[in-house]
Order: sequence, then C-alpha cells, then structure tokens
Amino acid sequence: MVAGDESEIALSTQDLREVTAFAAACAEVVLEVFEADQPDDSRPRDAVGAAWDFARGGERGKSLRDTAWAALRAAKSADTAAAREAAWAAMSAAGAAYLHPLAKATQVKHILGAGAHAARAVELVAGHDPRIGADHAERAVRRATPVVVEVLRRFPPAPDGGGRVGELMRVMDAALRPYTPAE
Repeated sequence: MVAGDESEIALSTQDLREVTAFAAACAEVVLEVFEADQPDDSRPRDAVGAAWDFARGGERGKSLRDTAWAALRAAKSADTAAAREAAWAAMSAAGAAYLHPLAKATQVKHILGAGAHAARAVELVAGHDPRIGADHAERAVRRATPVVVEVLRRFPPAPDGGGRVGELMRVMDAALRPYTPAE
C-alpha cells in the first residue's frame, strides 16, 4: 500500500506481517490465562493461530477477521477479568493485520493492543500488581523487531484514555519510539 495523501501512512504487506507477528507473540503468552478460565473454548487460541498464519505468509481475509470476532465473543463469556484481557489480547493479535494506513493515534492500538491487554492480564492474575504489568509490558517492548518500531514511529503517539490498558499501551509506546531493537 502506498500513501495517497498526507493523512495516510505507507504500509506494505510485510509491515503488516511483522506487526501481526509481534502482536501474536504478545498474546500467545497469556492464552493459558484464558484457558484456565474457559478450558473448552479455543477461540482465542484460534485467533492467535490465524494471526501467526498471516504473519507467516497467509491470506488477510475472512478467516482472520472471523477468528478476531470470535475471540471478542470469547472475552464476553470469560468468568474473570484476567481471562477477558487474555481473550482481548488474542483478538488484538488477529486484528493487528488490519492496521489502517491512517495517521491517527487510535491506529497504535493495532500495533500495541495485544501487548497491553496481555500485560493487564498478567497484572490481574498477580492480584492487580502494577509492577507485574509494567514488567510484562517491558518484555513485550524487547520483542519488537526493528520493522515494528519503524512502523510504530510512522503513527502519532498512543491516544489518551483506555484505563489501565491504555496506560500500559502508552508506556510501551513511549519505550519503543526512542528504542532501537537488536537486529
């Protein structure tokens, strides 16, 4: 994709694959949080699997969208807040493939949403300990590839709001913008 005007950001399919791989890696580590709550529900795992499929060269189509929506519905069926956050991380991983080339801060959620929801999930599992969430967000930052950081830098900083997940997203955003990851 090439930017058509000043309000658009150029994004290649490879950029989208890198962002989606990052998001899938962030969400994957908290799937067990959801599965401990809902052991017979594979929808979040399916969403992360679809994200990985796209990241590794698959199609960005109906299956990917359907698994993202299914993970969102799974979040609504979760019994705990931590399981909901884990399912939202999975939904965000599949949704990362749909990062739009619009110069809007809200698009940062497609890049960092899975990591922020995953950090909140582990924070909740740890009894709402914000240090645990911050540590998890820091580990997610270290997972970012140079391409993910470069894509993030094309967008305005993460938006205000969003409660604790929004705060964790802004922490990740602030850490990644000046960060140069190892190749």
